[in-house]
Order: sequence, then structure tokens, then C-alpha cells
Amino acid sequence: MFTFGVTGTNGKTSTTHLLAAAVAAAGHSTLRIGTVGVDLDGEALARGKSYQDFLATLQLAAERGCRHAVLEATSRGLAQGYARAWRFDLGVFTNLSPDHLKTHGTWEHYLAAKAQLFVHLGPGQTAVLNAADPFALFIDQATPGDVTRRWFAAPSRGPKLHDADLEAARVEVTAAGTHVELLPSPLAEALGGELRTRMVGEVFAENALAAALAGLAAGLPGEAVTRGIASCPGVPGRFEILDHGEARPVIAVDYAHSPDALTRSCATARELAGSEGRVIVVFGAGGDASADKREPMGAVVGAGAELAIVTSDNPRSEDPQAIADMLLAGLRQGSARVLVELDRARAIELAVHEAGPGDVVVVAGKGHETGQVVRGRTLPFSDVDQLRRLLGS
Repeated sequence: MFTFGVTGTNGKTSTTHLLAAAVAAAGHSTLRIGTVGVDLDGEALARGKSYQDFLATLQLAAERGCRHAVLEATSRGLAQGYARAWRFDLGVFTNLSPDHLKTHGTWEHYLAAKAQLFVHLGPGQTAVLNAADPFALFIDQATPGDVTRRWFAAPSRGPKLHDADLEAARVEVTAAGTHVELLPSPLAEALGGELRTRMVGEVFAENALAAALAGLAAGLPGEAVTRGIASCPGVPGRFEILDHGEARPVIAVDYAHSPDALTRSCATARELAGSEGRVIVVFGAGGDASADKREPMGAVVGAGAELAIVTSDNPRSEDPQAIADMLLAGLRQGSARVLVELDRARAIELAVHEAGPGDVVVVAGKGHETGQVVRGRTLPFSDVDQLRRLLGS
């Protein structure tokens, strides 16, 4: 079974969905395994937690004739040796920023875990790397010399650090989706010079580039790649727009829960709001995990929003107010007006009531999740459901 693996801090889920859609558009039975579920040709399958569950899912797919799998490779799974036990045929690296340090202990161990996907690629296999992410250079160094490299780049990530095989010249974002105009190259020509995705935000342009380059590297026809990416639905909770229209604010839910992801979420919101609208962000931070990213998260939102509403995320065993205080330390570095409402449902309601025509509301942090973890209990809660109640849909 030809197996694609996608890893990085942000963009794994979206890239996995886009790539799986491209594989399916080429006429192949496709298994997709990721954090929001397992899917075989449109049929949802049970999502296990162990390596044996993983093998059982692959066996089931193979018995049904599937020969292509697209997997979201998490740092935890890679650290446990999944890439050594199951040899991937193609690896995709999206980006890297500090996260999961409680799990891995140090930043270096986190990077090393991500690198496992590429260290174990076999001779003649392919690594698809982000030419504008500095940590892709470390991944490149760790990857065996007999593995082919392919590089992609989007302007939102910053200057290129390596020549790119597929590169965005210009990106246009609207509430209906994202259009990527490609710099001329043989691979861009194979894709018709452009990519379109129904996902909203420049970060999804980067994900589309990664998926397209991976598809072409695997021998998929360019027409099928562009068609699959264009037809791929948005991923639940990844800048998922729940409402927009004339004389109404844009209301979105986003899984962003790191400084880098919040930077890009705020940038997307700003592009949609333009010069007249306001950006309103509801956010918190998870408990018992990477406390050192909280102040930078606050600083990002303080710089990128007009109104920041600090609330509770998944506090786990920590005091929600103590987490909020760390976010507030970062928010004070910016110019955003700040409100604190630790009741998440009430915080979302405040944001919706504050928003007017042309404004953009982003409820960040939990995305697709349907529970809130508080002192050992998972309480039913969904940002999407709360917003739909408020919006009357």
C-alpha cells in the first residue's frame, strides 16, 4: 500500500484531507487517517489508539482493495516508532513551532520526533519540504541522501531558505475559499498554473501546495490533483466559517492553539475584515501543556485583533484564571481591547453580540472538539454548536 505521511506542528489535518482528495480524484480507493477521524472512500471507520488498531485499519482497507493511504503522522506516534515499524513511501513536512513540550520534554526531542518520518524513508522515496520553514533544513539534513527532495513555498511563511519546485506567486483569500496563482515552472504547468481550495486562509494555500507537490511526486495526473484539491470540503474546525454575508459579520471556528497558528488565524481574519472591519478573537490555552507558549499566544492576539476575549480552553488540572493571567501578560504588549470571561459559552456569546457588519469573529483553540476537559472530567461542549445556537441555525 502506497502510504503518504504528513507531519508538522500546524496544517497536518488540512494537508492530509487535500492530499487524500487528490488521490481519490485520480481514481484510487483512498484511506485517510487523521485527528478528526478515519475515512475509507467516504465511509467513516472506527479510530483506534494503538499501533495494533492502526494495522487493523490498514488490513481492512487492503482487504477492500485500497492501495493508497494518507496518514497524519503526529509527534507522539512518530516518537513511539510508527515510521520505523511502517515504512512510508512519501513524507510531507508542513512547518514546526514550539508545541507538545510536556510530551517530549525538550524542543530538540520534539524536532527529533518529527524527523523520524523522514529518517526512515527508503531509497528512491520522496520528502516534500517547506522551503520557507527553517526547521525544514534540519529535516533535510536528517533525511538519507538517497531520498528525493521536493520543496514548496508560499509568501505568508516568509523568505525562501531553499529553492522551491512549486511556489505561490500570489494568494487571494475570500470567505468562499483561497486561490493560489503559481510561479511558472514545469510542475506549475502540470497543475494549470493555479490551485483553488474551499478552505479559507493563506495557510491553506501553503497546505494546498504541499498536497499538490506530494500528489505530483507520487505520479498523480496534474488535472486530478487540481480537481481533487478544489473539490475537497473544508476540514471541521479549521477556520470553519459558520456565517457570513452582506451586512453580517463573518463567524469562524479555528483549531489554532499555538502562537504560529494564531498568527495565521488573525491574518486571515484581518484579510477578510479589510480596513473597515474589526477582528474579534475568543481564545484560551490548554492546561497541563506547554505553559511557555501562553504569553506569546496572548502577544499574537493582542497585535492582531481589535478585541480579545480570554476564556477557558481545556484547563485540565490547572486553574483557568492562572492560565488566563499568562495570556493577559502577552495581551498587554498589544493594543487590543481585552475582556476576560472564563465561561466559554458566555465568552462566545459576548463576541457574537459585539460583532457588527464587516467584523470577523474567530473562536480559536478547540475547533472540532466536542468536549471540555476540566479536572479529570470531559464535559460536553462544542464551539460550533454554541455558535449555531446563537446564530439561530
